[in-house]
Amino acid sequence: MVLTGPRQVGKTTLALSEAGTRGALYLDLESERDRAKLQEPELYLTDHLGRLVILDEVHRTPGLFPVLRGMIDRARRAGHRHGLYLLLGSASLDLLEQSGETLAGRASYLELAPLDVLELPPDAPHDRLWVRGGFPESFLAPTEGQSLRWRQDFIRSYLERDIPQLGPRIAAETLRRFWTMLAHHQGGTLNVAQLARNIGVDGRAAAGYVDLLVDLLLVRRLPSWQANVGKRLVKSPKVYVRDSGLVHALLGIPEKETLLGHPVVGASWEAFVIENVLTACPFGVTGHFYRTSGGAEIDLLLAWPNGALWAIEIKRSVAPRVERGFRVSCEDLSPERRFVVYPGNESYPLGGDVTAVSVETLAAILAEGE
Repeated sequence: MVLTGPRQVGKTTLALSEAGTRGALYLDLESERDRAKLQEPELYLTDHLGRLVILDEVHRTPGLFPVLRGMIDRARRAGHRHGLYLLLGSASLDLLEQSGETLAGRASYLELAPLDVLELPPDAPHDRLWVRGGFPESFLAPTEGQSLRWRQDFIRSYLERDIPQLGPRIAAETLRRFWTMLAHHQGGTLNVAQLARNIGVDGRAAAGYVDLLVDLLLVRRLPSWQANVGKRLVKSPKVYVRDSGLVHALLGIPEKETLLGHPVVGASWEAFVIENVLTACPFGVTGHFYRTSGGAEIDLLLAWPNGALWAIEIKRSVAPRVERGFRVSCEDLSPERRFVVYPGNESYPLGGDVTAVSVETLAAILAEGE
């Protein structure tokens, strides 16, 4: 199994500690001592066959994949079909490509997302998760200042150290400017040509930057829903920086009071809700948005494998109202369920089969597969 994504140290540590109680062997491939153990990887791994071997930062040693393929095939013939290796690493494009080619049919992939609302203790304020984001060190920091500093350090180290190690050679400052520009544009439709002009690069380079940040699980392209409804539809995807805490760090927003007075507040809340909802969705559910040229819009449209649609409007208001554009969109698409997500805790009907719910309530409904 390969877990990918920006380094989620808290979650990874928890996973490793739980695995350790079952007698797993853990190797940190950033450690010279642990890498030395794998100078003859086949000999070393053969000694531990039948025991779960955890290989952290596996993108550091891509040459392991052919060895693992042979070890897995040998173990299968001996009757060991599952639970041999747990591979942890950043979402390297080369790593995913090589693992896909070498370990095809032998690996499952799991994206290790940041903390979400369903993982918080009952007494933990959701606004802290929104402001600080889901990286455990940022969320659990003793003060707002320490949380912001951790995120700023993460951004710098990711740009200056991690991304170059993963392959792409892009000036750190150029990519930082581009990433910050996306944070300013949070929730807007993607216009690569405009982004390219703003940063002073050609369109192909700007498109490559977007692809890179999407592949590294730092940015989400939310596709538009295309349906034959007899109306002209917006086709360009929306673009979001996925972790709200990183949005605020990129924009220099230190705490909630500053955020509430910043122009990005509404878009930041919308992206926070979207990430938490999509994280809670069962396998096979896909997220989209819907917008017509006349202004009818659904912030998040969930498409279920059986063809059902759920329409979700997102409001940063304690007294949300259903806008006309949302109702018109629901008339176009006839979704089975309709929700307005707002910052409150109570669930109540708003009329027209629309229910006001908290992000935690909707995430819980989705997690239960209802």
